[in-house]
Amino acid sequence: MIDRAGLAAFLRRRREALQPEDVGVPRGARRRTSGLRREEVAALCHMSTDYYSRLERERGPQPSEQMIAAIAQGLHLSLEERDHLFRLAGHHPPVRGAASEHISPGLLRILDRLADTPAEIVTELGETLRQSPLGVALTGDATAYTGPARSRGYRWFTDPASRALYAPGEHPFLSRMYASGLRGLVTLRGPGSRAAYLADLLLARSEEFRTLWDAHEVGLRPHDVKRFVHPEVGELELNCQTLLDPEQSHLLFVYTAVPGSASYEKLQLLSVLGPQTVTPGQLQPDES
Repeated sequence: MIDRAGLAAFLRRRREALQPEDVGVPRGARRRTSGLRREEVAALCHMSTDYYSRLERERGPQPSEQMIAAIAQGLHLSLEERDHLFRLAGHHPPVRGAASEHISPGLLRILDRLADTPAEIVTELGETLRQSPLGVALTGDATAYTGPARSRGYRWFTDPASRALYAPGEHPFLSRMYASGLRGLVTLRGPGSRAAYLADLLLARSEEFRTLWDAHEVGLRPHDVKRFVHPEVGELELNCQTLLDPEQSHLLFVYTAVPGSASYEKLQLLSVLGPQTVTPGQLQPDES
């Protein structure tokens, strides 16, 4: 059962404890509010200000699990705080670990400070959870995909258009790497895991994947330098630094170019051009 008074009080306290710079929101010179405004939290949670305000005022219908998950992420809650919020709203907390999509506050704080750098947070299956603005400009909005297509490895073998983002010379290694990584995850997570489900789908859909799967390669690591091909600025050579959240098995990828290089200049141009549009591939009925 929902605890409306407890939910409202918890939301108010968490909102008031956050400062704009904690969540990547600009602080105006004449700002007087202590903590975040309701409209700022609502924007972070991708919901209307009216809906969020009603929760703080102990009004409105019981929020869904999806709404509570969005609020927990928008308020940069820890796992313990997230679970508490779910219980206040009358729901069982989601699972923790590799299957969780709740990003830790630490990773979010780092990403919020990377507005001028391509960066993204992904799951162990290559599902993009959050991107920096320049990350969207580089690869498109990778959070827009649904179903199995959320996994970049799945898209690699089922959507030829996904390969256009990478230099052709990189394709053979990337194919091996994705197959190798998924095989390792299936062994780690077990036959009933989401990794195993993706492997079964790919074995049924991709001859290339079947061939690579039969090779039983494991342990292939990404190259330190990635070669992207952008439709407007052309090829970029970017170094990739990785930060791991071991509790959630989430990865923060940060892409940088050598100062003074052609790729560095192209990143500056890309920051001016802004995000490109990527249309998610159409899913088959059994993938929805």
